[in-house]
Amino acid sequence: MAVFTPVSLEDVTQWITQFPLGRALELKGISSGIENSNFFLTTERGEYVLTIFENLSFDQLPFYLNLMRHLAERGILVPAPVANDRGELITALHGKPAAIVSKLDGRSQMDPQPVHCAAVGAMLARMHLAGQDYPLQQPNLRGLAWWHETTPKVLPYIPEDKAHLLKAEIHYQETFAACAHYRQLQVGPVHADLFRNNVMFDGARLTGFFDFYFAGCDTWLFDVAVTVNDWCIDLDTGVLDAARVRALLDAYHAVRPFTSAEQHAWQAMLRAGALRFWLSRLYDYYLPREAEMLTPHDPTHFERILRERIATPAPGLY
Repeated sequence: MAVFTPVSLEDVTQWITQFPLGRALELKGISSGIENSNFFLTTERGEYVLTIFENLSFDQLPFYLNLMRHLAERGILVPAPVANDRGELITALHGKPAAIVSKLDGRSQMDPQPVHCAAVGAMLARMHLAGQDYPLQQPNLRGLAWWHETTPKVLPYIPEDKAHLLKAEIHYQETFAACAHYRQLQVGPVHADLFRNNVMFDGARLTGFFDFYFAGCDTWLFDVAVTVNDWCIDLDTGVLDAARVRALLDAYHAVRPFTSAEQHAWQAMLRAGALRFWLSRLYDYYLPREAEMLTPHDPTHFERILRERIATPAPGLY
């Protein structure tokens, strides 16, 4: 989250009359994240999050907002989009698509223990199962095709050893994506960005997943790998913490058992998850967009994770 498009309380006062939320009382920009303009919005009816979408189009957004509504209706703890008086989830604000969703209770758990990882694993499995009958289709927009498109843009900015690693890993992932085990993996809607700051807890109780705006249809195992690569590591080294890995994977497996194809693909998928975020952070770091509140993430964090996943086998899925 960030603020690329400034919005004032005065701007929102008339715009919000189309929603069943009463008067807007307070609006505060959210500085974390790097994709959209986000604000905490307080109205007479409660607290919400207003998002102005900087990259996603009016045509793309129904996938994300309807997915959130689909999951919420099936008992998954996610923000519920708010429709206006015409039943629309997406409306224009300052000429850009915008949406309002409910604000989750709790706060992000930035020092997760096995109990938190278990809760995330179980909810992630329930989310995957709940999304099986979601009718809309959209690929992961930060998948292999985007990796190919983006790699040439960042290569001029990085030293030779990093360029060699990036090109070698792209080649490895191409080969992996063409193998039989990959083709056997379960596919469906995935969050694709389930980091610690996108999950809310009240103590040890998980209160919700949010920020679904990188979601798409991809392998469920990729979603698990992205999650493990953030929730179950030492942040300074990227080394996996065995107790947290085991807690997350066991809790997921108890809800939606892993397959033998997924077991074979696990190590490669952990590398894929690390590559995706290393590449996106390289791009955001060297080719940043202007924003009122934005601090690009350090790309070396996921470079370390990728090198560690290549060097050290991770605990198995089961």
